[in-house]
Amino acid sequence: MSVAVIVPAVGESITSGVLSAWHKKDGDHVAVGDLLFTLDTDKVSSEVTALESGVLKIQVAEGAEIPIGSTVAEIDTAAAAPKKAEVAEKKPETKPVPMAEAPKAAPVPTPSPIAHSPSPAPRAQPEGRVTRRKLTPLRRKIALQLVNAQQTAAILTTFNEVDMSAVMNLRKEVQEGFQAKYGVKLGFMSFFIKAVVEALQAIPQINARLEGDELIENHYYDIGVAVGTEKGLMVPVLRDCEKLSLAGLEKELVGFAVKAREGKIGLSDLQGGCFTISNGGVYGSLLSTPILNPPQSGILGMHKIQERPVAINGKVEIRPMMYLALSYDHRVVDGKEAVTFLIKIKEALENPVRLFLD
Repeated sequence: MSVAVIVPAVGESITSGVLSAWHKKDGDHVAVGDLLFTLDTDKVSSEVTALESGVLKIQVAEGAEIPIGSTVAEIDTAAAAPKKAEVAEKKPETKPVPMAEAPKAAPVPTPSPIAHSPSPAPRAQPEGRVTRRKLTPLRRKIALQLVNAQQTAAILTTFNEVDMSAVMNLRKEVQEGFQAKYGVKLGFMSFFIKAVVEALQAIPQINARLEGDELIENHYYDIGVAVGTEKGLMVPVLRDCEKLSLAGLEKELVGFAVKAREGKIGLSDLQGGCFTISNGGVYGSLLSTPILNPPQSGILGMHKIQERPVAINGKVEIRPMMYLALSYDHRVVDGKEAVTFLIKIKEALENPVRLFLD
């Protein structure tokens, strides 16, 4: 009996995807739960596993774009699992070797003199200088989103800087006890999320979006955190961040990190979101202008922490400083509101004990 392997539905608006990789070969015996193939769509990558045991008969090659619900292979459930071959150890037969005269040494050839006009050695053919391949659905979607953001919003970026001394000292002081109590490390991102939530509560215009000729103001705080993966940029969303402690936020972040590493971020993890945080500092970026994640009206760019001389109470001191960049939709947010928003974040991070106590 043969059972069809069908491309499963991965979201209401997704009608097709690209079969990016087979994880089993044609003719392989598979068991229930074995990973069969990876399906890339314009939103997420999904891994499809076997629902039956048997011999796999592949019908669609890697790289093909296939509609949801189509058949890509069959599993012959009547085929038995292959038995492990038992390799019998056989001792090689030893036969007596007759005595023979030792072979005479072959004469060593004398190198011939170099010709006056030797023919040149053939040149290796140059390899292709370019590689052409189709964009994955996810990369096409990312490209479309970025171009759409630039064309449909009046994007402006404002900057500030924050002294990270207090956050770094607090983390160092409480890290051991925090990790022992909650089972996760206290990172920087949870402080930034809490600071962003406070700033959004103080400047609600940034927690709004345009929809046609209406302005929609959100009264919840779902924060997207941009992460780079092998498949491209993804923005999983942490829900109701105003209700989560630093420990709760760190646990959510760890969960998404594991999902991203294993390629298991689902469509529901990416939907919604009021505001986005992008951390280019992990790649060494000192300053950038992040692009909006439509239909949101604001995105915060974090950057590399760098020791720099700054004036403190009339004296020059070396402090760990980070540049912050807020890109915002000027149709929704005025400059005064954007600057005030960044100042609120700066104040919260330079006095993080309150965030920690909350």
